[in-house]
Amino acid sequence: MTSLWEYETLFAQQFPGAVICGIDEAGRGPLCGPVCAGAVILPFGLAIEGLNDSKKLSEKKRNFLYQEITQKAVAWSVGTATPEEIDELNILNATFLAMRRAVAALSVSPTLALVDGNRIKGLKIPAECIVKGDAKSASIAAASIVAKVTRDRIMQALAEEYPQYCLEKHKGYPTKEHYRLIGRYGIAPIYRKTFLKTLERHLNNEEK
Repeated sequence: MTSLWEYETLFAQQFPGAVICGIDEAGRGPLCGPVCAGAVILPFGLAIEGLNDSKKLSEKKRNFLYQEITQKAVAWSVGTATPEEIDELNILNATFLAMRRAVAALSVSPTLALVDGNRIKGLKIPAECIVKGDAKSASIAAASIVAKVTRDRIMQALAEEYPQYCLEKHKGYPTKEHYRLIGRYGIAPIYRKTFLKTLERHLNNEEK
């Protein structure tokens, strides 16, 4: 069994019979689109070649692993929080909301969650936070990939709806070109208004 199963093995020993799901998010930093959270329950000890933190994988590899994860998982789901919810709740609380929605949508009810990061709030099941867990836990790594691929597909669809922002290139992240396009075309409904409070400063810096 690979080292990615170390945490799952530890908690399975502590809580015999536990149904463990991994949780991770994608899209906390972009200026637009939803934040997505993946929740995945893998068959215990399942070996998936190349499984790793989604940020360390190419888009082609992520898509390949997404297919394998979603085919072999005991259960998987993705929860989202909208730009409006992000503006209302702040990005951290909106991320927690997306995570709760992901867990609630699982077809099999987990009894323990392993969550990437150092904080979680509001889950109805016990949870353990693991810093950089997407590189340490198979379940979290799988959730990372499911969340990332799902969000990228959402952003691709939004790119077709709002072609002027070139979302297919930067996936909504705050690049200089992205700020320039927002300045040119304005703030569309898909944008997180609270993330654009410094828009004028960014545009002014570009002019200098």
